[in-house]
Amino acid sequence: MKKMVIRGCLTVFMLLSIGSLSMAAEMPEPDGDVLWNYITSESPYTEWSYWPDHQGMQAGRAPHGPLHKVFVNKQALESAAPPLQYGAIEVKENYSKDKELKAITVMYKVKGYNPDSGDWFWVKYSPTGETLKAGKPMGCIGCHSARVANDFVLVHEFK
Repeated sequence: MKKMVIRGCLTVFMLLSIGSLSMAAEMPEPDGDVLWNYITSESPYTEWSYWPDHQGMQAGRAPHGPLHKVFVNKQALESAAPPLQYGAIEVKENYSKDKELKAITVMYKVKGYNPDSGDWFWVKYSPTGETLKAGKPMGCIGCHSARVANDFVLVHEFK
């Protein structure tokens, strides 16, 4: 009986381990269209959380617009200090002063993608999901590099 319990526990442990590995492998490649599908269909970003110190609609600034909302996935939220975990995603909805959605911008941490700029893959989408810019846009990197010590994250302060 004792051996059966131990075997059962080992089987459950192995299945959970395999499940964890397959979940890690399910992160999207650094591609604008693939990432859009991931954040809107596979893991809808609007069901994610906000940074604890940056909840809901907030005042913004150029180039993102006067108002924004920032959503972060579990990997980002579980990052207690910089650098963020690989797989971390931050999605910013960019609004006009009249609260009209103008663009959606994304930072996605991909191991080995761009080590000189924190391994971030950047994307700017139209409100309908058309990829407008993707990859290593110098405008994104230039502005966010002011916060290298905070792993390029502008709207959340790690303690």
